Amino acid sequence: MESEAPIHIHILLISFPGQGHINPLLRLAKCLAAKGASVIFITTKKAGKDIQTVNNIVEKSVTSIGNGSLTFEFFDDGLQDDDPIRANLCGYIEQLKLFGKPFLSQMIKNHVESNKPISCIINNPFVPWVCDVAHEHGIPSVLLWVQSTAVFAAYYNYFNKLVHFPLEKEPYIDVQLPFQVLKYNEIPDFLHPFSPYPFLGTLILEQFKNLSKVFCVLVETYEELEHDFIDYITKKSIHIRPIGPLFKNPNIKGASNIRGDFVKSDDCNIIEWLNTKPKDSVVYISFGTIVYLPQEQVNEIAYGLLDSQVSFLWVLKPPPKEVGLKEHVLPNGFLEETNERGKVVKWSPQEEVLAHPSLVCFITHCGWNSSIEALSLGVPMLTFPAWGDQVTNAKFLVDVFGVGIRLGYGMIENKFVTRDEVKKCLLEATIGEKAEDLKKNAIKWKKKAEEAVAIGGSSDRNLDEFLEDIKKIKMIAQ
Repeated sequence: MESEAPIHIHILLISFPGQGHINPLLRLAKCLAAKGASVIFITTKKAGKDIQTVNNIVEKSVTSIGNGSLTFEFFDDGLQDDDPIRANLCGYIEQLKLFGKPFLSQMIKNHVESNKPISCIINNPFVPWVCDVAHEHGIPSVLLWVQSTAVFAAYYNYFNKLVHFPLEKEPYIDVQLPFQVLKYNEIPDFLHPFSPYPFLGTLILEQFKNLSKVFCVLVETYEELEHDFIDYITKKSIHIRPIGPLFKNPNIKGASNIRGDFVKSDDCNIIEWLNTKPKDSVVYISFGTIVYLPQEQVNEIAYGLLDSQVSFLWVLKPPPKEVGLKEHVLPNGFLEETNERGKVVKWSPQEEVLAHPSLVCFITHCGWNSSIEALSLGVPMLTFPAWGDQVTNAKFLVDVFGVGIRLGYGMIENKFVTRDEVKKCLLEATIGEKAEDLKKNAIKWKKKAEEAVAIGGSSDRNLDEFLEDIKKIKMIAQ
């Protein structure tokens, strides 16, 4: 009896062109390729140009990873690089949809004609129209949720009106989520009436409108970290699979040179500098790619670092030119005074930095990418959220996962953090009993993350089962 020919699957992954969106989706692309899929990663030409410049990636060139392959393709969003629409997210989202939908549709047709039909299409939030295109062509559509399952549950409850959320007339009420009560300033603040960015809440909720078109939701988390919320969403008949932490997946170690960074960091210099520092001695400070702190707040953080006398690595990223914000400056004499124990850079290889033994804690904006990386690498945190899911992540890092100390507040609170508060929290997180407790909890979550992505672990099994599901759907379709 002849053995059946292997079922080969072709997967398209389409990303919103933001650094925090591209990173997790590209990690997923590498994981799927390592398990035998032919994967095409798609984003805009402008983002693609930045990625190619920094990472030596060639468009349409097929790269072998494990038993599969990865190819990059980029589409034109119809704008010049300096078009002011890029700085207007509301307008840019519509522009992306206008040019992205026909591109994706044509790509699907091209693959059918070349006898390599697309088996599955995966998108991240901010491009919910991808589900519509997949649905029109009868192709299974999948969402990679790049925030926590707890945040997913918050949006789900808001969208389906299952619990009360703050309103204009009741802005300060608590939200009774399952397993956790969130104060008005702890919910994803795009859902709060005082949010400066209500459009982003509307945009994310568009994805929830399309959940009926999604065959499955993959989440950048792990079962052991968010078991209760994963179980809750599953019971709502949503096919959810935790598959993280994606960056820690052992299958993609050979593909570590394939990255989606927009800016090149001085990797060697930074790691060499960290190598000169004792174990558990360096505070890492980074507020992600979008958050822009007021100059006065940067000054207070700088003076807090001076007064606490801790060693530090500070990523002070210049704002994008198109947004018209001033580049931050440090207080006079700061660099000279901290020369022996501090380093200020414009970009850093965050995964490598967080994994370095010299690190003692991380002052973070609490974006989910940064949060899951620190949790999975055993690094305690000082939480300094700005907006969106960051304020919810900060709540969980401090009060649920036990790995953080609250330092900053979200934009709705609009509170200023003084140098004395910075110094107090730095010392609390780096020396003494509290620091030991944070580290113990952080190491616990690190071990759980390693178990999840190991062969046969919960996340590894979920990825295997996801690919098997795609193969079954393809067999039925044939």
